[in-house]
Amino acid sequence: MTDRTIEGQPSALPTMLKAALPVLPGVNLIPGIARKGGDLPDLTLTRPDRAIDLGHVAAYAEVCGFPARQHLPLTYPHMLAFPLHMGIMTDGSFPFPAIGTVHLANTITQHRLIAPTERLDVSATAGNLRPHPKGRVFDLVTTVTSGGETVWESTSEYLRIGGGDKDLEPEHAPLDVVPAGPVVWRLPGDLGRRYAAVSGDHNPIHLYPLTAKALGFPRQIAHGMWTKARCVAVLDNRLPDAVTVRVEFKKPVFLPGTVALGAHIDDDRVGFSLTRPKDGAPHLVGLAVRA
Repeated sequence: MTDRTIEGQPSALPTMLKAALPVLPGVNLIPGIARKGGDLPDLTLTRPDRAIDLGHVAAYAEVCGFPARQHLPLTYPHMLAFPLHMGIMTDGSFPFPAIGTVHLANTITQHRLIAPTERLDVSATAGNLRPHPKGRVFDLVTTVTSGGETVWESTSEYLRIGGGDKDLEPEHAPLDVVPAGPVVWRLPGDLGRRYAAVSGDHNPIHLYPLTAKALGFPRQIAHGMWTKARCVAVLDNRLPDAVTVRVEFKKPVFLPGTVALGAHIDDDRVGFSLTRPKDGAPHLVGLAVRA
């Protein structure tokens, strides 16, 4: 096993450029850049003793719609983990290109509220490579601790398309789509750039029509983790302090665009969805339960 410590704040732009190299014709043949599949590396990256930047929390909360609170937004620790995720996926030992990898789902467990004054240790590793009907899936697993106590965990499931087994049974029972309610959001064309500015996720598919078209999309799409954060922000006061929130990402949200929120709240669970208003097609389906 390789454990590596990342000090300070990694620079987002060089990391994204490194992520893009394996998908460039010609460049993707260079040794050390080419990604030819294979096993996941036994690699763990850690950012120790991280102080929280209150200005950054406020900027993130504004973009995602979180109200002012005396604790971190439930999805905020993903901001601390994202540089580690990119560090793993751009490492020379990683078998797949970061660009073109599809984010299928994300599950967060918050064990308790996290105060913005706490100092956090954040670690991430990749694992559980497995077959999928459309290719292969792997997990990026994040653990956040405070004073040795695990306070937050996350698993993001990613798909590499190609060579799948169509006869495989689904790994998870699908979450129910909740019909849309009266809440409709009109999302501006610059939303991806605004979220990229706070998240560091400058994947070209989220930025401009031209950069998205270069990767096969008709125009830019919203970040999946923004859609999760925006839903959680609306439901914030209905969720317990210790909670697990799973979402599955379905159809992309093109920008500019319009989405409708639906939510069904029981005593011990909250189901929610983002759907396309014209036909109810799901962009995101989610479920929150007490942890």
